[in-house]
Amino acid sequence: MTMRTKPPFRAAHVGSLLRPASVHEARGKFVKGELDAAGLKEVEDAEIVRVIKKQEDVGLKAVTDGEFRRSWWHLDFLWGLDGVGKHVMDAGISFSGMATRAEGIRVDGKIGYSGHPMIDHFKFVQANTDRVAKITIPAPSAIYGRPTPQPINREVYPSLDQMFEDLGQAYRKAVRAFADAGCRYLQLDEVFIAMLCDEKYRQQMSDRGDDPVKLTQLYADLINTAMSDIPDDMTITMHLCRGNYISTFMGEGGYEAVQDILFNQVNVHGYFMEYDDARSGGFEPLSLLPKGKSVVLGLVTTKKGELESKDDLKRRIDEAAKFTDLDQLCLSGQCGFASTEEGNMLTEDEQWAKLARIVEVAEDVWG
Repeated sequence: MTMRTKPPFRAAHVGSLLRPASVHEARGKFVKGELDAAGLKEVEDAEIVRVIKKQEDVGLKAVTDGEFRRSWWHLDFLWGLDGVGKHVMDAGISFSGMATRAEGIRVDGKIGYSGHPMIDHFKFVQANTDRVAKITIPAPSAIYGRPTPQPINREVYPSLDQMFEDLGQAYRKAVRAFADAGCRYLQLDEVFIAMLCDEKYRQQMSDRGDDPVKLTQLYADLINTAMSDIPDDMTITMHLCRGNYISTFMGEGGYEAVQDILFNQVNVHGYFMEYDDARSGGFEPLSLLPKGKSVVLGLVTTKKGELESKDDLKRRIDEAAKFTDLDQLCLSGQCGFASTEEGNMLTEDEQWAKLARIVEVAEDVWG
């Protein structure tokens, strides 16, 4: 097997990690006004330094801040764009067995980019590791993909085409800003292309007045615009997920519905693909993976604590390799361990055991 000197590496993780009790406590005090921003940052800084060291010790070649400074995988980034504000919804988004917190976005001005706190978040990780520092942000579709009416000021955007044009350019500037800050590994978390694999979700979007086929193309075009000004040595991956909220999910369905656009029209360098259970379908779509691109197989579930056996993981990697070159494959968890600050239903010890298992299996398979 070829040694990988650029990401994605053979052993990987999506990005978010379970928040320690100290971060939960500090964020709670901050919301109540019992702790100021400087006090919250001090706690977050200390825990991020600790969790970076844990990732290094477990053997990962790319590390993140665990998304410890965020409440959501997507909203914290979107709220930082010009023209986008916080919105309290009538109800949360339905997942399997529960609904999310009723928070969302509203578009009440022209969407743009004029700086973002997450640039400094990235710089902090980079300054505290000798490994590759990875930053995750939501894909542009996150601003529009929730299957509910979107609060968009139609006086600002009588045409949605103009809104998407502005959104793509704001992302292009944001991604370039990360690159200018030294970032060479950025991941776009793409839930809503993955959700377009789900027939019920496609119907929800049709009922809302959207065309699922056109949305797939639109979301792909937005990703290509977002990464259209990156330096040659920067890696952009996309993570595909059907929802991850307190160990529940939002959708299901194999990748066949989006496989052509996914592999042939999106310009990312690699794909983190959810594959921890039957909800994601089979490996057959991997036969379309172009040469020069990688798929990180999300075979290790982050939704429960039971540790996957090495033999089972190797068997599934062998199954995937029937449809694409083994040298184009890597291994990770199927999603983050805490896409929102609540986290999934497993312990920190179980989380680290899973990350260690990923590294062990990757070493056995690829050397």
